[in-house]
This record gives sequence, C-alpha cells and structure tokens, in this order.
Amino acid sequence: MNAQDHPHRPEIAPLPRPQTAAGAARRVGVEIELGGLPEEDVARLVADTIGGKVQEATRGKLVSGTELGDIEVYLDSRFLNEAKDGLAGRMRELAGSVVPIEIVTEPISPLQIARLDHLMDALRGAGATGTRAGLFLGFGVHFNPEITAPTIDAVLPVLTAFALAEDCLREDAHIDLSRRVLPFVDPYPRGLIDALVKDPPADLTGLIDLYLHHAASRNYALDMIALFTHLDRDRAAQKLDLAGVKGRPTYHLRLPDCRIDEADWSLALEWNRWVWVERIAEDAPLMDRLRSAWRDHRDTLLSTRGDWARRSRKLIEEAGH
Repeated sequence: MNAQDHPHRPEIAPLPRPQTAAGAARRVGVEIELGGLPEEDVARLVADTIGGKVQEATRGKLVSGTELGDIEVYLDSRFLNEAKDGLAGRMRELAGSVVPIEIVTEPISPLQIARLDHLMDALRGAGATGTRAGLFLGFGVHFNPEITAPTIDAVLPVLTAFALAEDCLREDAHIDLSRRVLPFVDPYPRGLIDALVKDPPADLTGLIDLYLHHAASRNYALDMIALFTHLDRDRAAQKLDLAGVKGRPTYHLRLPDCRIDEADWSLALEWNRWVWVERIAEDAPLMDRLRSAWRDHRDTLLSTRGDWARRSRKLIEEAGH
C-alpha cells in the first residue's frame, strides 16, 4: 500500500536537516490518542498490521518486536490503569469512550510514519474514533522530533519560526472547537513572540529563562519543557513542577486533534506541517521578513491573530513555502 492508494495522503516530506550535527539520522517519537476501541483490540491490530507480539505491561499492553520497535498501548489515566475489577473495572470500561487509548512508539525514522498511517487505516476500519466523535473528546497526536544539536543556533530558529507561523498552522489545521476550550494546546503568548523577535537570547540559558518567564506551562502546541528539562533540569525546576517530566533532546509538538476516523486525515499530513516549520527556520531572509513584519504588526493598534495569520501566510507563500 502506498500514497497512490490514498489520493488525499501526501508523501512524507523530508526534514531540511535529516541528520544531527553528530551525523546520526534524526528520529521522531509518535504518540496517538484515539477512542472507540479497547486496549486489547488496539494492541491486536498493531500486531496484525506491523508485526510483533502482544504482552501484558505495567500499564496496558506492550506490542514488542514490531517493524517500528516496541509500541505501548494503554488507557491514558493512572487511576484507571490500576483498576482491575468490581466498580473500578466498570469505570474503566465506561471511561474508554472519553479517556483516550494512547499508542506510543519508540523513536522511529520519519519515513516510517507511513507505516503508522497503515495502522491508522486498520484502526479506522475497526471503528476507532477521533476528536470530532464527541463534544468534549480531547484526543490528539504528539510528535517528538529530535533536535539537530543542543545549541542556541539550532534551537532558537525553530522555536521562533514556530512562534511566528503558529497562527497559520492553527488556521490550516481547523482546530476542533472542543479542543479550544481544553488547556492542552494554547497559542504562545504574544509576549513570548515579542521577546524572541525583539531581544533574542544569546545562549541556551537565556532562552530557557526567556521561555519559562513567558510560557511556564506544558499546555502549548510546541511544548519546550521536555527539551529544556534535558538541557538544564535544575533551571527548569525553578519555574515548574517536573514530577513525571522526562527530559529528552526533542521538540514536543502537541497536535490538537486526532482525526483517525476521517478518511482524508493522516499522520503524514500532520508531520509535513512540522517539516514546513523547520523549512521556514532554515530560510534566513524569510525569517528576517517575518520578524520585521511582526514588529510592525505589534505596533499597529487593534491588531488580531487573524491579521497576523494572513500577513505571515502571504510572506511565507511568497518565499515559496
């Protein structure tokens, strides 16, 4: 099965920098939240589609030895994962309709996202549901792309490009209204974007301090806390409770919707939007124009996010992205 079998599904776009500064191929961890199926069925479909053996795990199921490495499948609730029988077990069954089942991969090659889309097809066919299946469903998809290097020159342009392009991304993704009232994917504060544009930090310590001053929360679409915890856990801990936060050398992109039950939706489509951000970050002349336009936008009375989305989109499209 390939992209031709799905006319709406794009090919996986390559990263502009597919390798780390050390020369290793960059990888990405993927987390997918869905409803409509129990853990057992999801784990079985993982094994049937991409191989592996289903095993009991501390939380939910582990499908070991798939084409993509080991994959976890579990109900995303600590209390419910501990519920085994009686009333608690019944609560666990009922919660399956509103508490997402989560599929979590090991770090994989971006090209292997295409195999995950084949799994999405199988799950859709079995009745998996996404965000739009209910008013308050908060299902999403998370990508954890590896950084190219733990340096200010590598991280700052990507963070700034995302901040400047986020309003375009949110329009393109048609964020589901139910997710907008949940505190999972808030847009970056304008104060953070102002600081990144007008007074960018000279080193990672300054960047961590700047981000934590303006956005000390995990509830943003591009959550930098895991990366900053990896780089300087003590500094991050001064602003946030890091219990349960595992530092890792990755960005953490929190997509607001999982639309697994919609035939024209795919992980490839969502991944390619991230690649678009990285390509903007690599285009220095465009970044200069976006920074200048943002300063002008902020100097304009009564400017709105919609105004900026239109203005930034025009600049980005004129640059060929």
